[in-house]
Amino acid sequence: MTNETLKKAIEQTAVAVRQMNPLVPSITNTVTINFVANAQLAVGGSAAMVYLPDEGEGLAHICQAMYINVGTLFPVYAETLPLTAKVLHEERKPWVLDPVAIGLGKMRTDLLTQFKEYKPSIIRGNASEIIALAGLWNLSGGSAVSEVRGVDSTDTVRAARDAAMALASWTGGAVAVSGAEDLITDGRQVIISKGGSPMMPCITGTGCSLGGVMAVYAAAADPFVAAITGAAVYNLAGSRAETYVKGTGSFQTAFIDELYTAQPSDIAGNPFILE
Repeated sequence: MTNETLKKAIEQTAVAVRQMNPLVPSITNTVTINFVANAQLAVGGSAAMVYLPDEGEGLAHICQAMYINVGTLFPVYAETLPLTAKVLHEERKPWVLDPVAIGLGKMRTDLLTQFKEYKPSIIRGNASEIIALAGLWNLSGGSAVSEVRGVDSTDTVRAARDAAMALASWTGGAVAVSGAEDLITDGRQVIISKGGSPMMPCITGTGCSLGGVMAVYAAAADPFVAAITGAAVYNLAGSRAETYVKGTGSFQTAFIDELYTAQPSDIAGNPFILE
C-alpha cells in the first residue's frame, strides 16, 4: 500500500462502519466493559457483552466480528473462550485478541496457548504482551519470560517490532502494538500511527476499548486496514480531547465524544508513517 491508497482505505472503512452498524460482541474484562461498549457504539458499531459459553458461541455464529480480552478471567471462561474462538475460526469471522496480563497464572497461559490454532485476525496489546505472546507461541522475536508488569508494558513499542511481524505472519492477519506511538503490521508492511495523548494511559480501558473498536472496523475491512483505522481514530480523539479538558475524568468523556464526532476524512488524515 502507498500512503494515498491507505488513506483512502481508512476513510472508506470509517464510512462503511457508520452505514453497516455491524454487530460486534465482546468477551472482555469486567474493569472496562462499559468503556469498551461505549467506544464501539461511538464509532458506529453495535455492542453486546457476554461471558457464558452458549452466549459466546451463539453470538460468534451471528456476529460480523468479535473481540476477546483475557483481562479478568473467571472459571467459566475456560469453556467460553476456546469454544467462541473455535466457532469464529471455523466460520472465518474476524476477531481481535487482547492478551492482557499474559504470563499471569496457568489458566491465562493455557487459554492463550490454545488461541494459536484459531489464528486471531488482529492481536492488540502493549509491547511486553506482544513479545510474550510470540514467545508463548514459539515465534521469532518473542521471549519465554513475560516482562508484563500487571497490565503495563516494560518494553518499548519498537522493541516489539520483530515479535509483532512474526505473529502477523503466523495468523495471516495484523498485529497492533500500543504505546506512545502505535505500530501496526501485517507481517510485511509496518505503520507507525502518531497522535494520542499522555492522558490516555491514565484512564482505565483505552487499550481494551481500542481492541473493541478495531474489531468493529474488522467487520468492514481487512485486518491490517481495520487495525490502522482503529489506531488512527484513537490517536485523533486523544489529541483533540486533551486540548480542552481539566483532567483525566473529563478526558474520558471528551474522548468518547471525539470518537463519535470524528469525520472519516479526519480519521484518514491522522498522521502516520509507512515504513
